[in-house]
Amino acid sequence: MKFQELNLCPPLLRALQEEGYQEPSPIQQQAIPPALLGKDILGCAQTGTGKTAAFALPILQQLNKIHKQGKKSPVRALILTPTRELALQVGESFRTYGRYMPLHTEVIFGGVPQQPQVCALEKGTDILVATPGRLNDLIGQGHINLSQIQIFVLDEADRMLDMGFLHDVKRVISKLPSKRQTLFFSATMPDSIQALSKHILKSPVQAAVTPISSPVDTVRQSLYYVDKANKRRLLAALLQEKEIPSALVFTFTKHGADRVARDLNKVKISARSIHGDKSQNARQNALNAFKNGEIRVLVATDIAARGLDIEELPYVFNYDLPDLPETYIHRIGRTGRAGMAGEAVSFCSIQEKGRLAEIENLLGKPVPVIEGHPWPMEVLKIPAKQPARPVKTYAGRKFSGTYRENPSMHRL
Repeated sequence: MKFQELNLCPPLLRALQEEGYQEPSPIQQQAIPPALLGKDILGCAQTGTGKTAAFALPILQQLNKIHKQGKKSPVRALILTPTRELALQVGESFRTYGRYMPLHTEVIFGGVPQQPQVCALEKGTDILVATPGRLNDLIGQGHINLSQIQIFVLDEADRMLDMGFLHDVKRVISKLPSKRQTLFFSATMPDSIQALSKHILKSPVQAAVTPISSPVDTVRQSLYYVDKANKRRLLAALLQEKEIPSALVFTFTKHGADRVARDLNKVKISARSIHGDKSQNARQNALNAFKNGEIRVLVATDIAARGLDIEELPYVFNYDLPDLPETYIHRIGRTGRAGMAGEAVSFCSIQEKGRLAEIENLLGKPVPVIEGHPWPMEVLKIPAKQPARPVKTYAGRKFSGTYRENPSMHRL
């Protein structure tokens, strides 16, 4: 099938041809025709299979038909994403595909001053790509009116719920007109998303082109059992031994991401971390340095890595296993994109065996275990929690920790 067979207009076909697009992906083949007819869509496909174009192309074509030259445009299409990086990426896709159309796209997100975004919105925009927090802030301040929205897209719908955005998403939806087209897109479709969709979508067309929670077939998975204290040694050894040109490493916490990056730099492996506490400029600089080959390793938490589009990424490391098995699917989907081969390496300590069991249950098969590495798991029982140290007082003041008995302390 060719894009011409999807009844796309000449300006879109011209832009697609210039971008080197030849044939629509399966999710695009299934989603674009009904979306062009104004139907609601519930789309599920692996990361890297063209979901953004599956909703961007029909939105651009529909809005272009009713665009009025010379008038200040109200926001008519809203795309909600969980992270800043994904918002920027989606916004860039709209500008790329719509380069020969008189439609304007703006992107708003938190973590940066709002005034430049407000000024841009005041000039008028047809398509708004936003993260939930900043969007609700600007709605509350009267800078954004959603009463004329015709098309609403919830991108990465499952992660919206995983990351605690449900309340914000519902606030946004309450501001939308009831008569609209709604499209949900996600790489996985857990029960929570399907339940939510029943309340928001109207007779949706389901476009699911892969098993709902299976990783892409081009990703080779492997697992190392290793104690938590030895993970940093094993990671450095594998990066050096395999001569890996670039790798994305996932940690469970922000502090963990910073610590792993510091440890790698100490052994002369160039690395930077990105997470929610970093400024947008710091996150973008780290991502650009990684894409340009200035650093070998990017260490990220799930919220920061969501939506990262990194071409030809050969390795993903799960330094810490995620607490939700669906997140594992998203993580390893960062590699093996567009049919290319990739490797996903996971570390598992005794504390994480429960998480591993949930992941393997979702996959329907065990992750292959690598034996004989230098730091095999030695802690085979989850350590008992240490009791809290007693609080000691001097002259009515509390002190914790160790100290020497000293009469002078009574003066504190």
